[in-house]
Amino acid sequence: APLWAATSGAVSVSPADPLAGPAQAALWGLGGVAGVEYPGRWAGLVDLPAAFDDRAAQRLLTVLTGESGEDQVAVRPSGVYGRRIAHAGRSGSAAGRPWQPTGTVLVTGGLGALGGHVARWLATAGAEHLLLTGRRGADTPGADELTAELRELGARVTVAACDVADRDAVAELLAGIPAETPLTAVVHAAGVLDDGVVDSITAERAVGVARPKADAALVLHELTREMDLSAFVLFSSLASTVAGTGQGSYAAANAYLDALALHRRDLGLPATSVSWGLWAGKSLTDEAVAARLVRDGMPAMDPERAVAALRHAVGSGEPHVIVSDFAWDRFVAAFTALRPSPLIADLPEVAALTERTAGPERPAALDRAALLELVRTAAAEALGYEGADAIGRDRIFKDLGCDSLTAVELRNKLSAATGLRLPVTLVFDHPTPTAVVDHLAAELGEPEVRTETAVVPAAGAAVTDDAIAIVALACRFPGGVRTPEDFWRLISEGGDAITPFPTDRGWDLDALYDPDPDHHGTTYARGGGFLHDLADFDPAFFGISPREATTIDPQQRLLLETTWE
Repeated sequence: APLWAATSGAVSVSPADPLAGPAQAALWGLGGVAGVEYPGRWAGLVDLPAAFDDRAAQRLLTVLTGESGEDQVAVRPSGVYGRRIAHAGRSGSAAGRPWQPTGTVLVTGGLGALGGHVARWLATAGAEHLLLTGRRGADTPGADELTAELRELGARVTVAACDVADRDAVAELLAGIPAETPLTAVVHAAGVLDDGVVDSITAERAVGVARPKADAALVLHELTREMDLSAFVLFSSLASTVAGTGQGSYAAANAYLDALALHRRDLGLPATSVSWGLWAGKSLTDEAVAARLVRDGMPAMDPERAVAALRHAVGSGEPHVIVSDFAWDRFVAAFTALRPSPLIADLPEVAALTERTAGPERPAALDRAALLELVRTAAAEALGYEGADAIGRDRIFKDLGCDSLTAVELRNKLSAATGLRLPVTLVFDHPTPTAVVDHLAAELGEPEVRTETAVVPAAGAAVTDDAIAIVALACRFPGGVRTPEDFWRLISEGGDAITPFPTDRGWDLDALYDPDPDHHGTTYARGGGFLHDLADFDPAFFGISPREATTIDPQQRLLLETTWE
C-alpha cells in the first residue's frame, strides 16, 4: 500500500493554531519530493493534533482511505484541512508601514550572488552597517569589489568568515557589533545544494545540506530572540512547497525554515520565510537544474524584481510567502503530470487551464515510430543533447550520461506525455530507447478499466466493531531477521537487507549472471533479498526424517518453525 507520513505540530492551519514542531516540518519537504519521485508508492502527508481523540481518529481514517481526496492534510479538532497555495495580498503590513532597514543588518551568505543583490538594496534603503558572512570571508572571490560598491552607496561594511551553524562563532560575531549601530535585522541567505534522488540520500549528505540552512537558522533564532529586531528573513526555496526531482535534502531543510518562521510568529517575533524560485544570473542552482526549471514553467526572475518582491514580502507581515515567476501552462502540466495535486487547485490560473485542457489523461495508442520519436526527444531534453538525432535507438541510456536524477526527469517527461504511471527505475529496467518503446507500447495497449478499478475499495473495509486479539508473532525476512524485534531494528536503523547470492543452494553463480537484462534465464543483479539459514532446519525436532525433510518445500519448513515459535 502507498505510504502516508505523519507529523504532529509541523504545520499551522491559522494564526490561532500554533506550530509547535518546526523540526518535523522537514518531513513535509522530503515527502513532497518522495511523491514526485515515487508517485505509485507515496500516499501523502498528514499532520495530527496534539490531542488525538476518537473524533480525530475517525477523521484520520477518512484521510487514509482516500475519501478526502487530499494528499497534504492537517487533522484538527475543528476539521480536516487540505494544503493550498493562494495569491498573496498586496496591501502591505497590517500597520501599513513598509520595512525600513536601519542600524546593523546581518546577511549570512552575504558574499554570494543572492546575498550581494540583497546587500546592495539594504545599502540604498538605509542600513547603516552591513555585516556580511561567508565560509571564506574576505577570501571569497568578488568580496573586495562588493565591499567597495556597498561603501560607495553609503554603508559601513564588515566582512566575516563564520560558520553560522556554530553557536559559539555566531555568538562571538554578534557580540562584536558596535553599540551605536545595534543589530536590527537578520537575512539568512546561506545554503548549499547536494541534489540526489531520495534513495541516494545518506545521513551525511542530508546533514551537509541541513547544517548551513536549517541548523544555522535555529542558531540565529535562539541567539537573537531577545533582541529588538525589525526583520528576521529566511531565504527558503520553492522546493520546500513545490517539490522537484532530486531535491529531497534541500526541500527538507527549507521546509524547516518555513516552519520556523511560523513558529516565531506564534512567539510574537518577526519572521519572513521566502520560498524563492529561480534567480537570473549566478545562484546555488546549477545549469542543468536551472534549465529543467525553465522547461517546467519556472523561468528565472530578474534580480531587481526579486528584491522588490522581497521588500513587499517583509512588509506584508506574512510569515511565509512564495516568490517566483511562472509560465502557467508549462508549470501546471509538469507539476500535475505524475500526481494531480490539490495544492495548486485554487489558483485562478490553474483553474482556467484545467478547464481548457480537461479531457482523457491517457492518449490513444501510438504507433512504434511515434513512440520512438517521443522517447528519443524526451531523452535528448533530459540529458542535454541538442536533438533526438543524438539518441540512437539502441544506445544504452547510461552510456549517454544518464544518472539517477536524469532518469527520474526522463521518466517524468514520458509519464506526462503518455499519461502512464511509470516506475522511477524505468530506464534501468529498460536500458535503451527501443526497450522503453516496447514497455510503453505494452502499457498503452492495456484496457483503461485497469486504472479505474483502483479507486473503489476504500469505504467499507476500514471500520469494524469486532474485537481481535494478536496472541503471537513470528517471522523470517532477508537481512538476518528471525524475530519481530529483528525486523523493527532493521527498519529503525535503516539497515540494508540486500546481500550477495547464497552459496549453499547449488547455483552456478557465474553462469547465472549476465549484464544484459533481456538475456533469458539469467539475472543482471549481483545481489538480492535472501534468507540465508534455510539449511538450518532441524527435522528431528519435528519428528521428520532427514530424507523426508529434503523433499519438503522450504516455505513449509519455515512455516513449521514460525508456527512453533
